[in-house]
Amino acid sequence: MSAPSADGATRTAGPVVEVVLRKAGRTKIRYGAELLADDGRRITVRAPWSGAGVRDFGFVRFAPGDVFTEHYWRDRWYAVKEVRDGTGTLKGWYCDITRPAVLTGTELLSEDLDLDLWRSADGATVLRLDEDEFARSGLARTDPEAARAALGALDSLEALALEPAFQELLT
Repeated sequence: MSAPSADGATRTAGPVVEVVLRKAGRTKIRYGAELLADDGRRITVRAPWSGAGVRDFGFVRFAPGDVFTEHYWRDRWYAVKEVRDGTGTLKGWYCDITRPAVLTGTELLSEDLDLDLWRSADGATVLRLDEDEFARSGLARTDPEAARAALGALDSLEALALEPAFQELLT
């Protein structure tokens, strides 16, 4: 089976996995994604924008037709999602601070820990997001070790995002 990619090229479609994003013990969203790679450490999938309609954050707009290439790690506390519009133009990277991902059969589980980071396509804008939401989550009280890991991951990811070599993280 072949399908057009975000850059317009035709390629063979890979196996499908179901991405399950959980938050505070509940499933936030589930969607099918094409498994692009799994090297035992990092899992890479591609999926169209799965939200209902347009979501405007002010610094970026996610809309039907957008394509996300998502990188999840089994040994890191974050996921990095490259976002392109339907013509293949890079919008930037939306990064979720998460527990390390788990792939069981065809289900990829990622647990969102409320902290996020945005890096624009040109690298000029790097934004830490939802720190207030993280503070309200109570994770520092209920699981202090995970809270420390999450904050450390956000700091590390921000430092990487401020560097021109950020994209090397995804190769």
